[in-house]
Amino acid sequence: GYVNNPVTGAPYPDNFTLRGDWGRVLSEFWADGPRSSTPPGHWNEIANEVSDHPATIKRIGGAGPILSDLEWDIKLYLALNGALHDNAIATWEVKRLHNVSRPITLIREMGSLGQSSNSAMPSYHPQGLPLEPGVVELISAQSSAPGERHAHLAAHIGSIAIYAWLGHPAVPATEFGGAGWILATHWIPYQQRNFVTPPFPGYTSGHSGFSRAAAEVLTAFTGSAFFPGGLGEFVANNGGAPNFGLSFEFGPSQPVRLQWASYFDAADEAGLSRIHGGIHPAFDDYPGRVIGHRVGLAAMQRARALFSAPLNLQPVPALD
Repeated sequence: GYVNNPVTGAPYPDNFTLRGDWGRVLSEFWADGPRSSTPPGHWNEIANEVSDHPATIKRIGGAGPILSDLEWDIKLYLALNGALHDNAIATWEVKRLHNVSRPITLIREMGSLGQSSNSAMPSYHPQGLPLEPGVVELISAQSSAPGERHAHLAAHIGSIAIYAWLGHPAVPATEFGGAGWILATHWIPYQQRNFVTPPFPGYTSGHSGFSRAAAEVLTAFTGSAFFPGGLGEFVANNGGAPNFGLSFEFGPSQPVRLQWASYFDAADEAGLSRIHGGIHPAFDDYPGRVIGHRVGLAAMQRARALFSAPLNLQPVPALD
């Protein structure tokens, strides 16, 4: 979304990749599931990289005295994790209030009811899935005839088929599931095999809130919305070696560079990753960003007040 790097003034190089690779890398990089640092921890890792970057000048808000590494770390992680903690409270209060279903529930349940697009067609139900050619279709005798797109689903005439990920391959290190037509009632998200859709309401997205709150703090704390040097980057190599590669299935088919000019770009991408991975419907994302925006600004304001408060140090009592 930017023509020139605001730090260097030079144009950003083009960065094109295959959409399937991009969506898969996006989903896995931001998944933060089992054996990971979790979504809040992921933003602590980003803060680590920002702090360690040689272009980072450790002034709060980009002004004032340069802080020691210790003072910078204490204040940055206080503000950042205070915002992340407050976002968790706000987001999960909203989740419990609205109790909104996630895609695996919506797609399977609505698909089991039928289609909601045309009452004159078979399998009509007002709460079924809307038909969309090439994505959501009604299995018919014609569409399931030998050689046709639904031929392998011929035993399910009248059911709803969707074009989606085919699921985990037998050997993820060397195979990929790919996409194809499956029964709507069999749909699964693009997620780690042993990690189910989180068992709590979707609305609003925790990833979206955590990430936006962190982006607000990093922007205010560093005095710039942009990553050091004007570019943050993560590279996923094809085949999984020598660095990050896909683990849910083989890939990507070629190296993918995730790039962000600003912290907000990275935060937005984290929210989008949950849509691509099938963990959230799109309407969970933006309201989550709004919560994170408000919480992040409030937490940073509180942190600044604490930073400027006079220290009330008390002597430590002598031990007997």
